[in-house]
Amino acid sequence: MPTIEQTYEINASPEEVFEALVNADIIQDWSGDEAKMSPEVGAKFSLWGGQMFGTNLEVVKNKKLVQEWCYDQWEAPSKVTFTLKGKGKKTIVELLHEDVPEKSVNSISDGWNAYYLGAIQEMFDEANP
Repeated sequence: MPTIEQTYEINASPEEVFEALVNADIIQDWSGDEAKMSPEVGAKFSLWGGQMFGTNLEVVKNKKLVQEWCYDQWEAPSKVTFTLKGKGKKTIVELLHEDVPEKSVNSISDGWNAYYLGAIQEMFDEANP
């Protein structure tokens, strides 16, 4: 199964970026849709009205978030790792998305940019010009 690796430089602190990944209210702000999320290991989550869902596997506050991701049309779950590193007043986010369904690689790769980490990046660019 393919892997997607992407890196983002976000105009916010690691603490702010981490909150944007685990706080349901903030997720709803940048995604524009319903979200259920918690920063607890073992917590179940759902995004985009339940189309994307999964479980938090590892949580290291302000540094790392590892999740099992499922999509209602996938045969098996995938694994997403967000690693956050401070760089001055910004945060470098390294995305590792493993076990991506072959037929969905391009759309998922584009989706990270358009709807997820790209949306978080845009939200902070607007808040911190």
